[in-house]
Amino acid sequence: QLQLQDSGPGLVKPSQTLSLTCTVSGCSITTSHYAWSWIRQPPGKGLEWMGVIAYDGSTYYSLSLKSRTSIPWDQLQNQFSLHLGSVAPEGAAEGYCPRGGGTKVVAGQPYDCWGQGTEVKVTT
Repeated sequence: QLQLQDSGPGLVKPSQTLSLTCTVSGCSITTSHYAWSWIRQPPGKGLEWMGVIAYDGSTYYSLSLKSRTSIPWDQLQNQFSLHLGSVAPEGAAEGYCPRGGGTKVVAGQPYDCWGQGTEVKVTT
């Protein structure tokens, strides 16, 4: 049974780097042709796609976040992470890590399983 468990610090200060981790069970993150995304939802707003890492390690990022976003992975731990630098004061959001999406190399797949969500608050 596929499960995704996202986790993170919960609190981050403005201008700092936010790091979230998604632990996957029931499917290897290197299984062809899956991709693994990060999506956030600010309070009272819609979902915003942030970026994706595919089974081959290729990545693709939102153009608006590309300069300060990276999505590394740890194949041994079957995890992928999100690093978002220079967090804005209004950057509070719920972060989600679904399986799905695609890159310029890997064709897009539907989002078929989601983590439970991790709340991120930005505080001074």
